[in-house]
Amino acid sequence: MAYSAARKPSGLRKPARSGRFAAFIRTLWTLFGIGLLAFLFYIWAVSANFLNLFGRMPNLKTLENPKSELASEVYSSDNVLMGKYFRENRTPVEYEDLPQHLVDALIATEDARFEEHSGIDPKATGRVAAGLLTGGSGGGGSTLTQQLAKVLFHTREDLSDGRLNDVPGVRMLITKTKEWILAIRLERSYTKREIMRMYLNVTDYGSNAFGISTAAKTFFGKKPKDLTRPEAATLVGVLNAPSRFSPKFNPQRSKMRRNWVLRQMHKYGYMDAQALQADTVKPIVLRYNVENQNEGIAPYFRVEVSKMLRDWARETDHDLYADGLKIYTTIDSRMQKYAETAIADHMKLQQRWFDTHWKGQLPWRDENGKVIPGFLNTAIKRTERYRSLATRYEGQPDSIKYYLNKKYKMKVFTWQGEKEVTMSPMDSLAYYKRFLHAGFMAMNPLNGQIKAWVGGTNYKYFKYDHVKQGKRQPGSTFKPFVYTAAIDQGYSPCYQRPDVATTFPAVAGRPPYTPRNFEGSFSGRTFTMRQALARSMNSITAWLVQKLGPETVVAYAKRLGITSPIEAVPAVGFGSSDVSIYELTGAYGTFANHGVWTAPMMVMRIEDKNGNVLREFVPQTKEALSEETAYLMTYMMRGAVEEKGGTSIILRGGFNFPYQIAAKTGTTSNYSDAWFMGLTPDLVCGMWVGGEDRSIHFRTGAYGQGSRLALPIYGIFMKQVYKNNKEIGISTKDFPLPQQPLSIEIDCSRYYGGQRDTIPYEQKLNQVDLGDLDDQDI
Repeated sequence: MAYSAARKPSGLRKPARSGRFAAFIRTLWTLFGIGLLAFLFYIWAVSANFLNLFGRMPNLKTLENPKSELASEVYSSDNVLMGKYFRENRTPVEYEDLPQHLVDALIATEDARFEEHSGIDPKATGRVAAGLLTGGSGGGGSTLTQQLAKVLFHTREDLSDGRLNDVPGVRMLITKTKEWILAIRLERSYTKREIMRMYLNVTDYGSNAFGISTAAKTFFGKKPKDLTRPEAATLVGVLNAPSRFSPKFNPQRSKMRRNWVLRQMHKYGYMDAQALQADTVKPIVLRYNVENQNEGIAPYFRVEVSKMLRDWARETDHDLYADGLKIYTTIDSRMQKYAETAIADHMKLQQRWFDTHWKGQLPWRDENGKVIPGFLNTAIKRTERYRSLATRYEGQPDSIKYYLNKKYKMKVFTWQGEKEVTMSPMDSLAYYKRFLHAGFMAMNPLNGQIKAWVGGTNYKYFKYDHVKQGKRQPGSTFKPFVYTAAIDQGYSPCYQRPDVATTFPAVAGRPPYTPRNFEGSFSGRTFTMRQALARSMNSITAWLVQKLGPETVVAYAKRLGITSPIEAVPAVGFGSSDVSIYELTGAYGTFANHGVWTAPMMVMRIEDKNGNVLREFVPQTKEALSEETAYLMTYMMRGAVEEKGGTSIILRGGFNFPYQIAAKTGTTSNYSDAWFMGLTPDLVCGMWVGGEDRSIHFRTGAYGQGSRLALPIYGIFMKQVYKNNKEIGISTKDFPLPQQPLSIEIDCSRYYGGQRDTIPYEQKLNQVDLGDLDDQDI
C-alpha cells in the first residue's frame, strides 16, 4: 500500500506534462490558423481594395489584355515607315524574332529559376527576408513576372491610391503584395514565352527607347534578331539602371555591366569559358540614333496628319500616341524624297545668292526700301525666350536685356550642316531672320491623294509649316480664277485685247487704282487671252476683273476650294488676299480633274495594332466647273510653257520637258513672295519661297520673281519624277480632251507665230552675274 500510495502521485504527473504540450500545439495551430486566415483575408482585402484601404487592382479584362504604350506607326502609300507618334517609343516584336542569347542573358541576370516558378520564387523571396532579418540586402527577390506586373500595371503609381499607401513602410508592403498577386495571375494567363516577350517589349532601355525593338535600333541600328551576344548582354545590363549603365553616356560602366551579364551566362551554363573570354574583351560599338519627331520622312506632313486624327481619336476612344495604330498615308516616299532634295538643292543656292545680295546690309526693309527701326527688338518680344525672361524678371528690363545679349554655346542650322557657335539670343534671332523659307505640295488631282509635302527647309530648326499653316499673298497664281470666270462668261483663249491701262475709280475713300505690268509700262499691242495669261499681263487681267466684277472672281475662287477669306477688291485678281499652298494646290487640281474639285487627302486608312481596319478614307468631291471650262484652263495655262514670252517657258527650253505642262508663276509686291503652280494630267504641284517676314526679300525681280525663285524647284522635282515615272506610275500623256467636242476655237496660231526660249536653265544660271542683275535678265 505504501509503495502504491507513493507511486500514485508520480504516475499522475506524466499526463499533466503531456496535456500542457498538447495545449501548446493546439495554441500554435490556432495561431497558425488565425494567421493563415488573416493572411488570406489580407490577400483578399488587397485584391478587392477593401474599404479603399489598399488602392485599385486591375480587373480580369485588363489582366487578359494588359496594355502598354505602343508607338503608332505612319506609313507611305508604298509601304515605307515614315515615322511614329509616341510618348514612349515602343514597337512590339514577336518571340520568334528574339535571339536565344538575348533570352538566355535575361534569365541568367534577372531570374535564374524563371522556368521553374509560378510567378514567385520562394528561394529568392526567402533570401531577401533572411537578408532583411540579419541587416543585409539579401539581393533582389523580384521575378521577371513580378517586374513585368510592375511595368504593365504601374503598381508604384496608378495602383497606389489607397488610404494606407501614405503610411510609412506600409506602402511598399502593399505594392509588393499586389505584384505577387498579379505575377501569379499572369503566370496562369500566359505561357513563359508570352511573359518573356511581353517583358522585353515593355521595359525601358533609356534614350527614349522602350522595348527591345526600339532599343536595338537606337543603340546598334539593328533588329533584335540581328543582335550579337555581347550586344544583347549590353542591353540586358542596361535594364537595371538605364542612365547609370547607358553605353552612350557611361561607356566604361556599361562595359563592366555587360561583362558581368556575360559571366552570369557562363555561370548558368549558357556559354563556355572560351566564348566568355572572347566576348568580354570586345569593345561596345554603337550606331546610336535616338528616334524623335524631327526625323523620318515628311515630318511637317506627319504633324498635320496628327492634327487631323485628334478628333477621330477622341470620338473613337483611341490614343494616337499609345495604341500602336498603323496609319497608311497617301504620301509616296520616292516623290517625297525628290521634293525634299529639290527644296534643299535649290534653296541652298538661293540662300547663297540672298546672303551675297544683302552682304553688309540689313535685309528687313519697309516698302520704300528703308531699314525698319527696332525690327529685332520687336521680333524678340514674340519669342518664347523673351516671354520666359519677362515673367521671371518682371519690372526688371535691364535683367531681361542682359540675358538676351548674353552669349551661349549653341548649335545652329547651316546649309553645310549643323554648326556650333557662340551667340546671344539676339544674335541668333538676327541670324535666323536672314534665311529664306519654302513650302511644296504635290497632289494627284484625280483622287486628291497628297504625294509629297515639304513644309520647310529643315524641320528640326524651322517648325513652322508653309504648306497649310502658313498663308501668304499668292500674286499672279490667283489669275487663273479670273480667267476661269471669263471662260464661263463666253470669252475664248483666242479672244484679243490690247495691252493698255485699266483704271479702277476711287470708291469709299479708296484712291483710283491702275495696275501696271511687271515691266511698269504698257505696250499697246494686242494679245490673245492665252498669251496674256502666259505672260501674266496685269493690264488684261485688270480689264477682266473690271468687266466681271471682284465679287465674281471671289465666287469662283470659293467654288474651286479656296476657304481663306478673300476680299472683293480690284486687286483680287492679283492675289491680294492670303491663301495657303494647300488650298491653292487643291483648287488647281480642279482644272486637271475635268472640273471636279477634290479635297486634298492625307490618310487612306487606319488599322489597330492587330491589323484590323478601323477606318478607311474616301475622297471628298464636288462639281465645280464644266469639263470644257476645266480643259480650256489647262490649255490656257500650258501657254506659260509653250508661248513665246511665257513665264514658265524654261520648263520646255531649259529643263527640256517634252510633255504637256500647265503652269502659272506668281510674284507679290516688293518680291516678298514667289510662287509657282505646275500641272500635268495626274499631278498638281504648288510651291512658295520667301522670308519669314514679308519685309525680308530680294530687291529686284531678277532674283525674287516666281519664275526665278520658285519655278526651279518644280523643274528639279519633275526631272526625277519623269525619270522614274514608270516605277511611280505618273502619266506622261497629254491632257485628255473633253468627252464632248469643244464649242469654241482654241487654235490661235493664225493670230501670231510662236518662238520659244531654248536656253538651258543651268546655262542661264551660269550666265548670271550677281552684281549686274536687273529686272530684264530673266
